[in-house]
Amino acid sequence: MLRQRALSALVFVPPLLIVLALGEPWFGALIAIFVAIAAWEAGRLLRGAGYPAIPALLIAGALAVAADVAAPSWLRGYGDLLVAAVVVVSGIAAFAEKDTKIGFAAWMATAFGAVYVGLLASLVRLGLTAPAVPSTAPAAQLGGERGWILLVILLVWSFDTGAYLVGVVLGKRKFLVHISPSKSHWGLFGGLAASTAVAATGFWVLGQPLVMGLAMGPLIGLAAQAGDLAESMLKRAAGAKDSSGLIPGHGGILDRVDSFIFAAPVAALYVAALVR
Repeated sequence: MLRQRALSALVFVPPLLIVLALGEPWFGALIAIFVAIAAWEAGRLLRGAGYPAIPALLIAGALAVAADVAAPSWLRGYGDLLVAAVVVVSGIAAFAEKDTKIGFAAWMATAFGAVYVGLLASLVRLGLTAPAVPSTAPAAQLGGERGWILLVILLVWSFDTGAYLVGVVLGKRKFLVHISPSKSHWGLFGGLAASTAVAATGFWVLGQPLVMGLAMGPLIGLAAQAGDLAESMLKRAAGAKDSSGLIPGHGGILDRVDSFIFAAPVAALYVAALVR
């Protein structure tokens, strides 16, 4: 299993880094593809949990929400209307169900799934609104857009890796076992230590105060853990091990981006509000 996961990572990670290096519009297009696939997977899980989301509307709605979250300049002023349209159209489509309880569940599941998955586009928003990297910073050549997105990606990955390694060695005391039986207190502490170390280093490389990184590291680590647990709760409700079998050893796209769905909006807000 570990060998299979390693091989899948070799296939999955390099294209992501290559597209990030290319910048926009390629990175935004990749996120849109991820959103569309993850929305299909989320709809599959919601239906498995007894909430009959409408597949086509869920995918279209998630892309609409993602466009609003990313908020490119040509969409400003109209983005909120896209989210409103998702709620309205999902409700109207549910009228076709003769059992109103099922129809109401379909409406809620479709609108919820669209908003949930669409939050992934916060990574694009982060790149568009992040401050420039000072010319004296070690990562000046990287640029603000690539630098801040890369930092958040590394923060989530470092938390996941730290939590796994420390959890395997010391993870005796579990928490929230009704959602995910593998999560442990020591794993959480290991993940937070790793994400904090990476954040501090990343802020120095990006020419920002070290103390800001020391605050952002555990914040993004906790958000990443919450995102992972949220998808685990959905999978547990659906009786599924993975969101799909798209990536051997890794499950589906939603399994790979679940932490970012919570971590990316938190990072985008933190950087926009506090970093100059």
